[in-house]
Amino acid sequence: MPPRFYLPPEKWQGNSLTLEAREAHHAANVLRLKPGDPVIVLDGAGTEVLCEVTRVHRKQIDLTEIDRASQLRPSFAVTLLQAIVKGKTIETIVQKATELGVSRIVPLQTERVVAQLDDERGEARQAKWQLTAVEAIKQCGSAWLPRIDPPVAPADFLKRSEKFDIALVASLQGDGRHARHWFEEYAKRDPHPPRTACVWIGPEGDFTGDELDAIRAGGAHPITLGQLVLRADTAAIFSLSVIRAELEWRHGTE
Repeated sequence: MPPRFYLPPEKWQGNSLTLEAREAHHAANVLRLKPGDPVIVLDGAGTEVLCEVTRVHRKQIDLTEIDRASQLRPSFAVTLLQAIVKGKTIETIVQKATELGVSRIVPLQTERVVAQLDDERGEARQAKWQLTAVEAIKQCGSAWLPRIDPPVAPADFLKRSEKFDIALVASLQGDGRHARHWFEEYAKRDPHPPRTACVWIGPEGDFTGDELDAIRAGGAHPITLGQLVLRADTAAIFSLSVIRAELEWRHGTE
């Protein structure tokens, strides 16, 4: 399999493409590509192009398009509302969520988040997380790059009144149901499978009671993650895996 690279849509010009900056450095200095080598370029918006390296510079790699393919946008979109956890754990969550096909990640500044971010630090972290997502689509081969929102408090997100066909929240309070229960409840109301879904994942120690009450009042159904208490990163991966499995199965039977 040829190595994959990312080039945002605004950088595409005809069938001649150019890798610059981080991507050019990786191609030239890490992979040591040379003229004639094949590569795959993703635009993060559904396009995948097989190219051939035509010229290698120290800061620029010129490519010529050989073949182009488009991946249809998935029939459903999953949003992860994830509390910002400490260290590099949040980067792991972004990486794995991207590999699991989320369309959007909303970092949450909950009351129990250790490091509260101001606007400037939040923008810097957002840009870093977006790069993590870029590396993840290159690894897994997805042509769709998830959107990473600026960090936001749960209450501020809820004020937007965004609508999802099905909204879930991982809960440690003991009254959560298996995610399938809520999908079955949805199916009783609508014969068509949900097109949009979201899941809220709290920090280590979970959401506060007030936060959880507000999230549930906003329409999110509590789900259980089993008998074991999972760390935030494991909870995110577990929840997204279950939700994706449910959505793929239901959309496959439309």
